[in-house]
Amino acid sequence: MTRALDGKVALVTGAGGGIGLATAEAFAKAGASVVLADRDEERVGKAAEGLRAAGHNAIGVTCDVTDTAQVEAMIERAVSTYGRLDAAFNNAGVNSEAAALLETSDNEFERVMNVNLRGVWNCMKGELRQMMAQGSGAIVNCSSIGGLKGSIGRSAYSASKHAVIGLTRSAALDYATKEIRINAVCPGMVNTPMAAFVTKNYDPEIVRRMVAQEPIGRFGEPEEITEITAAVVWLCSPAASFMVCHAMTANRQRPLRLGRGYWS
Repeated sequence: MTRALDGKVALVTGAGGGIGLATAEAFAKAGASVVLADRDEERVGKAAEGLRAAGHNAIGVTCDVTDTAQVEAMIERAVSTYGRLDAAFNNAGVNSEAAALLETSDNEFERVMNVNLRGVWNCMKGELRQMMAQGSGAIVNCSSIGGLKGSIGRSAYSASKHAVIGLTRSAALDYATKEIRINAVCPGMVNTPMAAFVTKNYDPEIVRRMVAQEPIGRFGEPEEITEITAAVVWLCSPAASFMVCHAMTANRQRPLRLGRGYWS
């Protein structure tokens, strides 16, 4: 996807590290000016500074995606700086503490849904308003392999990521005729800070259970995030001009199976 987005402007939330930062870097290498957003001001500032040092156009914006006023300010900053918004990767998200449904508090459920679902909702509304005004755009929402199947002890997280796919598919139908394409990606487990959280800092038994789902017998490594970022950049590029309403898996897990709580 070299220079596939020359002259375009891309926004990435949750861009302070992990998949978000890697995707921001991929957008920049594809020629886009990039707006990196994260609620951690220091991390996103350093991330944007790193891209500028590498010769790319980039700014960092502090934004809590659960706050509509902050989201509106983020979009306004992007447009006031670069004049438009062509692509957006709504990546900001959190995982849930491992617990069965009855052991998951209402507060924990609301926390996860507020970031993972309401945050995407908030960002899409701002992005869509701008893209409608300029007549085109592409949005990719970050779901998860947990948005395609159930996960033991992750009912809140799985519910939020399933909902992101439903939101993506419905919104895609609303705006496909408006020259705005909306899709999702569903990453598997990669060694990022979220992996450390999910495995309780790599508890051997939790890791064993999770690795058992991976045909290659391990988690993805940070350098393999490129498989995810390439999917996002492609979905936002002219090469994917006919692609809408899709939830693209970007993982190395076994095929989903019928009859054991999975679907295909």
